[in-house]
Amino acid sequence: MDRVALRGLRARGHHGVFPHEREEGQTFVVDVVLGLDTRPAAATDDLTRTVHYGVVAEEVVELVRGEPVALIETLAERIAERCLRHAPVREVEVVVHKPEAPVTVPFEDVTITITRSRA
Repeated sequence: MDRVALRGLRARGHHGVFPHEREEGQTFVVDVVLGLDTRPAAATDDLTRTVHYGVVAEEVVELVRGEPVALIETLAERIAERCLRHAPVREVEVVVHKPEAPVTVPFEDVTITITRSRA
């Protein structure tokens, strides 16, 4: 399976379990790796035979900016489901980074990584 990756998509969201996270919001960073067969698109040089990664990027940002959830696990699941709606995509890996997470010790990042595929 071939891979198309989008790394470092940034958007401000209001996800989290604490009231201040919901009120103030914070920046989330998302990486998605889409698994698909790119041979049909390569053979025809036809965008309609692959995934339009610009559209996927816009959809991911829309979800991060959208309806708040308590857990980044839930956000990652929503992103994976949206990516799998694109017909060529057979599998997706989603990493949601929460670099401003309310952690009381020095840290660089908190992430959740999930992999989902079509049933």
